[in-house]
Amino acid sequence: MSEAEAGAKRWRLDWPVSGGERLARARLKTTPEDFRVSEVLEDFPEPSGTPGVTGEGEHLCLFIEKTGDNTEFLAGELAALAGCRPFDVGFCGLKDRHAVTSQWFSLYRPGMMDDDRALIGLISQRWRVKSAHRSVRKLRRGDHQGNRFVIRLRQVSADRQSVEPALERLKDQGAPNYFGPQRFGFAGGNLDRAVHIDPSMLNRRRGHGRHRGRGKLRSGRDDRKNVLYFSAARSWLFNEVLASRVAEGSWRLPLPGEPEDNATGPLWGDGGTCARGEAEQRERDIVAKTPELASLFLATRMKPERRPLVARPVGLEWQWLGAGVLELSFFLEPGQYATTILSDIFELEDMSLSQYEKQHG
Repeated sequence: MSEAEAGAKRWRLDWPVSGGERLARARLKTTPEDFRVSEVLEDFPEPSGTPGVTGEGEHLCLFIEKTGDNTEFLAGELAALAGCRPFDVGFCGLKDRHAVTSQWFSLYRPGMMDDDRALIGLISQRWRVKSAHRSVRKLRRGDHQGNRFVIRLRQVSADRQSVEPALERLKDQGAPNYFGPQRFGFAGGNLDRAVHIDPSMLNRRRGHGRHRGRGKLRSGRDDRKNVLYFSAARSWLFNEVLASRVAEGSWRLPLPGEPEDNATGPLWGDGGTCARGEAEQRERDIVAKTPELASLFLATRMKPERRPLVARPVGLEWQWLGAGVLELSFFLEPGQYATTILSDIFELEDMSLSQYEKQHG
């Protein structure tokens, strides 16, 4: 048995849906234009026409539309074009490369306002710049209010009479707020690696130690990978708790002992969970079933947190564009995943993955 097959048998990567079963199959991302995402950042005005630079501050913030490039790649290219360090480029969240996405980037350019138009012109040769704004601060993860989605599903296998009641239910009550399977790597590979992390390595202060040059860079890359694997373990434990609540139908209402008024689940940390009473005991019993992941949190200083169990697509609307073609539009808060929400109804076939395999197979 290969390592990938062993991981697939070891880690559950498909969790219960709210309706008991999915109603239909559908194809996702047949083309990048079938999946459109636009970041919402209330600090800046909505783009309109040819962008002129507004505002003041040391950071030039650009609202850029991209297709075929992931966020971190584009951030690196912007740093090169602007002549600044990669660290001086900020953004609010990661966006898929297999989509048409619009998101904000900030570039640290103190005292260089006179050159803004020239830089925008240079960037516009490769990507569409939809808006530009000066700001006093760098953009950081989670600064945005959320994302607007327009998603087109193709070859929907069920008819309107079957699908539309499920969409009405989704609009009314939301969907389980699972972390998406991509977080866990192919066949759960990130979880396999998490098991072998030394938790004490996550507590090292960055920038200290005797490493220099290439060794220091390698150490930094290792640290980032460890954080990725650790986050995957934390997310998987949350999904397991949520799955138990979905299976018994209690995922929309808080249990006695939950520290918030809404239904939430644990992002495990030092001490486990901040829930008490019935909620605490239930969460600890579920996490204890996977001791190799639970042990990661015994030596880390990560504070326990909570995450909502319900993801709500705000302003959900839909229209049928033809036989088997369904277009949906909605807004999601940061940390909620469009594909996870749609997977509560549809068995999705991500066509971008098939295309990637053909190109790299």
